[in-house]
Amino acid sequence: MRLANITQESIDGYEKIVDRFKALGGVPSKKNEEYRYFDIESILKKEYKTLKYDPTLIQESEKITIVDGVVTTAPHGMRVYYKNFENISMEQFDPLYYVGHILSPRAIHIELDGDTEVEIEHQFTKSNALINYRIVLLNQVNRHASVYERFVTNDIQDTLVLYGYDMQIAKDSSLRVVKIQTMQNNQYSMIASHNINVEKNATALLKSFDLGGDQSLQLLKVTLDEYAHIDAGHLLYLNSTAKRGTISQIVHRGRDSTSKQNAKNILDGEARGIFDALIRVEESAKFTKAEQNSKSIILHDNAYMASKPQLEIYIDELEASHGATTGQLDPKQLFYLQSRGVNLVEARKMLVVAFANSLIEEIRDGRIKEQIQEAFEELFYTTNKE
Repeated sequence: MRLANITQESIDGYEKIVDRFKALGGVPSKKNEEYRYFDIESILKKEYKTLKYDPTLIQESEKITIVDGVVTTAPHGMRVYYKNFENISMEQFDPLYYVGHILSPRAIHIELDGDTEVEIEHQFTKSNALINYRIVLLNQVNRHASVYERFVTNDIQDTLVLYGYDMQIAKDSSLRVVKIQTMQNNQYSMIASHNINVEKNATALLKSFDLGGDQSLQLLKVTLDEYAHIDAGHLLYLNSTAKRGTISQIVHRGRDSTSKQNAKNILDGEARGIFDALIRVEESAKFTKAEQNSKSIILHDNAYMASKPQLEIYIDELEASHGATTGQLDPKQLFYLQSRGVNLVEARKMLVVAFANSLIEEIRDGRIKEQIQEAFEELFYTTNKE
């Protein structure tokens, strides 16, 4: 990725963004704490062909389709348009968040009107390409919306996708975002930098299901206003030589704000899972309640889980807890199943599927829940045939 493609013309008017990028150390490497366990240097040193992002006529469809960073379809009446985004956060911790905004000054704006559900399908069709785009997601006051996000690829190789959301969750509203992403066979790598503001008395529900191989990192910066709430859940099932995971900062800024973050990780082969999560409670956030937990199952001796839950607290009036466990399948449970006539291979599969389903079952929409279960079980059983 040749950052030299960022010309002087492209950064005019973005001096504050460039200054922030430089303050974070510039182009990230393993010296950056958030990229310490991720192979960012090998991804960025490659040369990718750049694409043109000429908006096309948006066709009517039941879902929003984004092909190589360009919107091609959207539901009838939904406001989807391109516009320069001016409310770029100066508090994001990820330097590539700022690179994404410089490369994509005209962001895709999606306005969710009323109580609505929408599916966003990202399609990638170009090999050896840098696909970069930003999405601004807005909902309405006192409304409740859901977004279901999935990723589809053609037969591509060695592409880098640099994208992310700027979400503004309006006061007294709720926004539910469910992401399912299966990656395999070096089709593409992804860096997804999201910045999320949860206004007064609003609720964010973020559920991500990351399955398979390859390299992908989602970086979340969430800021909670007073009485705001976030419920974040992350399921990783990784195989082969995958390096994938979540880096997050949840900042309690308003009083009586609450957060719950739960990660379930299943690692096979030589995979590396990442859960580096910070909850920061500022002085203004009295009576905060924060809960954070990560549980990991290691299925192969060469697999590795980097789990780092953290609390950073500047007040006394709060309730907060965090923890992490990493281990193999419970031998007592395996023995119990075998004593009931289940062979060892099937017993292992049953316990792993049950572990994953505890998070999948939280999905309210039955159709989406079934899609996630099918994707997980198909990949898991294919990997564990014997």
